[in-house]
Amino acid sequence: MSVKIGIIGGSGLYKMGIIDDVQELSVDTPFGKPSDKITLGTIDGIEIAFLPRHGKGHTLAPHKVNYRANIFAFKELGVEYLISTAAVGSLKKELKPCDFVIADQLIDRSFKRSTTFFDEGIVAHVGFADPFCKILSDLAFDVARSEGIRVHHGSYICIEGPQFSTRAESNLYRSWDVDVVGMTLAPEAKLAREAEMCLCGILTVTDYDCWYEGEKDVSVASVVENLKKNDTNIANIIKKLIPKIRYQRTCHCHSALEYGILTSPELLKKNADPRVAKVLLKRFIR
Repeated sequence: MSVKIGIIGGSGLYKMGIIDDVQELSVDTPFGKPSDKITLGTIDGIEIAFLPRHGKGHTLAPHKVNYRANIFAFKELGVEYLISTAAVGSLKKELKPCDFVIADQLIDRSFKRSTTFFDEGIVAHVGFADPFCKILSDLAFDVARSEGIRVHHGSYICIEGPQFSTRAESNLYRSWDVDVVGMTLAPEAKLAREAEMCLCGILTVTDYDCWYEGEKDVSVASVVENLKKNDTNIANIIKKLIPKIRYQRTCHCHSALEYGILTSPELLKKNADPRVAKVLLKRFIR
């Protein structure tokens, strides 16, 4: 089985009915179980794999998501392009609730997450200067704009959560000129790069966090309300984006490990879990 395109996000996409020929696949990985069963299906006749990040019914807090299992499961299925959708708070007045942001940079302030596949007897340092695939991200931006949706490029700061930011933290992030704040994209981006996937972050602005005087502070109610308002736009972007993805990759995402592994080939074979070696390290082991 080989599926080239993966989607990770809220269960709203599943409920919107844009995925046809649905079947569910229960999988396990060397890093444990993913957030839920993986949904295999088609969008406009193109095979995709979908995973609800927080599990169906939203049972997993951001710091409890098994990001390594999620990304590994996609990689084992053959995914090369990963689309990550998420809700974010805006740190700038011009990025309004219900706008979209295509992530182009990342600051990671999380601290409880496992963010590498290589921490037991294997050392790898992948390049991460540009954490999102520019080709895939620009394509998503153009699709959103062609749909008449307010869309921006922007930087994303990942906080640990599950609490929202304090007012002091929110203003600190603004002083750094960050565009949006969320709780999930950093570990996905780091692991997707180690898995040599092209990653695009499609972010829905749901609130102004808590820095903007005169606006209500962020709450679960406001997040859910604005996510529901944007359900149709999210679905339209995904439906239009999928057929435009080309399978001949010309970016550097697909060779991120090429010069990143420091451990010798002999020790790679000895130290790596056989399944990890087969999926992530096959071309490096003699």
